[in-house]
Amino acid sequence: MKKASFSEATRWFVSRGWEPFPFQTAAWQAFAKAKDGLVNAPTGSGKTYALLVPIVCRGLSHPEKNGRLRAVWITPIRALAKEIEGSAKRLVDGLGLNWKVGIRTGDTPSGERQKQNRRMPELLITTPESLHILLASNQHEEYFSALDAMVVDEWHDLIGSKRGVQVELAVSRLKSLAPDLRIWGISATIGNMDQALEVLLGSDRAEGASLIKSGIQKKLSVHSLMPEEVEKMPWAGHIGIKLLPKVVEIIQSNQSTLVFTNTRAQCEIWYHAILDRHPELAGIMAMHHSAISKELRYWVEDALYDGRLKAVICTSSLDLGVDFRPVNAIVQVGGPKGVARFMQRAGRSGHQPGADSQIYFLPTHSLELIEAAALREAIARQHLEERPPMVRSFDVLVQYLTTLATGGGFKADIIFREVSGTYSFESISEEEWLWCLRYITTGGASLEAYPDYRKVIFEDGRYVIAGNRVARRHRMSIGTIVGDTMMKVKYVRGGLIGHVEEYFATSLREGDVFWFAGRSLEVVRIKGLVLEVKNSKKTSGRIPAWQGGRLPLSSKMSDMILKKLHDYREGRIEDPEMHKIKPVLQLQEDRSHLPAADEFLIEQVKTREGYHLFMYPFEGRLVHEGLASLIAYRIALLHPITFSLAFNDYGFELLSDQPIPLDEAFDNEFLSTDHLLDDLEASINSAEMARRRFRDISVIAGLVFQGFPGNNVKEKHLLASSSLVFDVFADYDPQNLLLRQAYNEMIDYQLEIPRFRAVMERLNKQKPVITYPSKPTPFSFPIMVDRLREKLTSERLEDRISRMTRAFEGD
Repeated sequence: MKKASFSEATRWFVSRGWEPFPFQTAAWQAFAKAKDGLVNAPTGSGKTYALLVPIVCRGLSHPEKNGRLRAVWITPIRALAKEIEGSAKRLVDGLGLNWKVGIRTGDTPSGERQKQNRRMPELLITTPESLHILLASNQHEEYFSALDAMVVDEWHDLIGSKRGVQVELAVSRLKSLAPDLRIWGISATIGNMDQALEVLLGSDRAEGASLIKSGIQKKLSVHSLMPEEVEKMPWAGHIGIKLLPKVVEIIQSNQSTLVFTNTRAQCEIWYHAILDRHPELAGIMAMHHSAISKELRYWVEDALYDGRLKAVICTSSLDLGVDFRPVNAIVQVGGPKGVARFMQRAGRSGHQPGADSQIYFLPTHSLELIEAAALREAIARQHLEERPPMVRSFDVLVQYLTTLATGGGFKADIIFREVSGTYSFESISEEEWLWCLRYITTGGASLEAYPDYRKVIFEDGRYVIAGNRVARRHRMSIGTIVGDTMMKVKYVRGGLIGHVEEYFATSLREGDVFWFAGRSLEVVRIKGLVLEVKNSKKTSGRIPAWQGGRLPLSSKMSDMILKKLHDYREGRIEDPEMHKIKPVLQLQEDRSHLPAADEFLIEQVKTREGYHLFMYPFEGRLVHEGLASLIAYRIALLHPITFSLAFNDYGFELLSDQPIPLDEAFDNEFLSTDHLLDDLEASINSAEMARRRFRDISVIAGLVFQGFPGNNVKEKHLLASSSLVFDVFADYDPQNLLLRQAYNEMIDYQLEIPRFRAVMERLNKQKPVITYPSKPTPFSFPIMVDRLREKLTSERLEDRISRMTRAFEGD
């Protein structure tokens, strides 16, 4: 038997010019002592080898189980799987271990999956969804019984989502199947690291686990790309492309640059804008986002890794820990709205131990310069967002139970013990558990008359799937990511280019031209869910839009923006961005007021449009949407009055054709937290919002089938089906756990009621400062533009804004 020690791994490190960090050796030792834990280290610090080394060394020192699956490595994105595979193969070969390293994701060819089914690799790199598909196999107990290690990479990205709940449930099963299992996570820094460890391991394993922090403070330099002059009446998007020459200068002066945008549509726009002005970048600049075909994405990733690309315009599809060493500069277009997200993207440059990270912040309007200053200070203070875990996601639980029933069946008492040991379901009652079992066997009280919902049967003391057809449909539906219906974009004679959402594709007509994946494409025809195209020589065309809204401002970013405004007001102007934005803030002071930390600014303006009421909590779009609706509702209770609402990350607007009784509203404590939930639900049409949440819940829980590959259910039919079930539950089964979940998700995750209540309490304590500017202010102008944006085409909007700017800029 060949013995291996960590000294061999250390020698391998030295042979590559490396030296193990103390946090790496600490993880090695903890793993060797059969401990569970979480490794917390910045991007590019070598955290992958902190766990690969002890896994491989155990394979050398305990070869008796080789030939079977020894370790599962979970990654949230497919691109990262290739990076982990490369690192693992280098280590396995370097230490002379005869192990196979394999990948199993949605992109894995069926032939490769069949080979794995016959003989699993010793190290399998997979995603949460593909792991659950393996649990739906009749051989899953055999697959996992020899497992030594389960590593969940980028845990900070998974926790706080239903994919994280999937991981918790898989961990609960594997702990029972593999007695020697060690469970580890890898995470960048978030605000609730101890809780993240507990969620990953479950209540039975959290005590005594190791939280290993690298102690490495990676140097991160934040530079802002600022216009020569800032426009005093800012609006979202008015700077952006104007700074394109500075972006190109960064691209040309660095080996390789990633340009991050917040949306796929923005990604397409920037790619074409740069290429239009600098055609010499054709062939050495590419685009990467999740709607592009996997073949194109893989080509971009390989070319970036090999140093063949000068620039890639991308979205969050490249957020996570892929190691592109040639990348030495990052550009962030627009506010990332979160400190942790910004740091994660910055870490894509200098992605190796000891290297510095360089990120350039490009504001899309003047006020985003404040966000740049806020980000720099938040990073220095490590003022990072928490990722609160999702709890009581019964849609994920009933899907999981059906998965186990498909994979050979389960005994209820055993699985109940496992499930109730997870963080997400530690509060589940026996009554709720029995409801879940009734749901998978009968569809529940209101659906038991319909055979399609009888997916599981109770047979010989086990819950098993009700037939091969049901099993096939279920395997095709495993997962918690419910996107809008996607349509393939394919050449009439040729391959797949990528996917666009159904609502965009169906707005196109034969002969229409649109830009996608860096190509000008002309629509030939629509066949089912396939958009057939051919190349076009036209240089203008539509850009695909993807639904999903803008990122909201995090509470940590909100805190830091308020602090920067307070510092400016107090004369503490240290950041170049705050110096640059002086003319904007000075005009705000001249026309209205610049709020101090203990003040709540309210502006009342009269224009030809009507009577405007602006309020500025600086708490992000989602909170402001709820606040605007709540306040409009409460004012309307005093007097019959109708409002148009608009909001952005800094404030919101109530617009009416009659004077707004603000004094009376204050007399009636319109900011009170009394009856908050009742008033909020009355103001926002909570039933419709819950119905929208239920659409995803119904798909995850198997109430609505999205269709087989190539024959997907259309979006309008999906909405109609889920809406019908929602109405049935609301009328005949109001205590249905999935219905209750829809309302709970709306309250906790969409309206963010805990944060909402805290904001209301803060506003109540602050001193209201009411001003009556004669013209819109720099704070109010971008909110007005956002309202117009929903009504006008981009050309008409530009003209309208130009006229408004000329009218409002003069004193």
